[in-house]
Amino acid sequence: MIDSKKIQLKWQSYWFKTFGRWRSCPLTCPTDRPHHRHIIWSWIGSFLAITATSYLAVKTNSPLLMAPFGATSVLIFGVPDSPLAQPRNVIGGNFFGALTSLMILHCFGSSPWAMGMAVSSAIGIMQLTGTLHPPSGAVALVVMMTKPDWKFLLTPAFEGSIILVLCAVIFNNLATDRTYPNHWL
Repeated sequence: MIDSKKIQLKWQSYWFKTFGRWRSCPLTCPTDRPHHRHIIWSWIGSFLAITATSYLAVKTNSPLLMAPFGATSVLIFGVPDSPLAQPRNVIGGNFFGALTSLMILHCFGSSPWAMGMAVSSAIGIMQLTGTLHPPSGAVALVVMMTKPDWKFLLTPAFEGSIILVLCAVIFNNLATDRTYPNHWL
């Protein structure tokens, strides 16, 4: 027998979780904005890291950059305390995202369902290995869309991640109110 009251309560709860919070906070609702010093450090750090990676890519004639590294920079410089921004997550997440999607690409091609499988499998592998890093989901899509060879695993996925993490370690620790990383493993 269907309990209509229970269904109605679940339905109301669902809609409140989805839309109720918007109504409870007016447009002028205060948000936690970072201090201007944090914004300036984030800007300079991400500028220097992406510039250094780009410079090394040009000088070594290696493809060290990919679009997901922009999102990685948001994490390692914008919210360096985040568990998702720690070196294990950045390096491991990008490595496992690339490895998983390269395996799927070479086994199944790049059809729409294979793209979905690559991203979802990358998420699962990152969760299993404790290396969850949101930009790595985009790494999986980059692999599926560009169809690179296995060298992509080393350059840009691994080497580019190492460069960004090293830049974040050096730069974030120059600020008196920042410590990066919170942990290595």
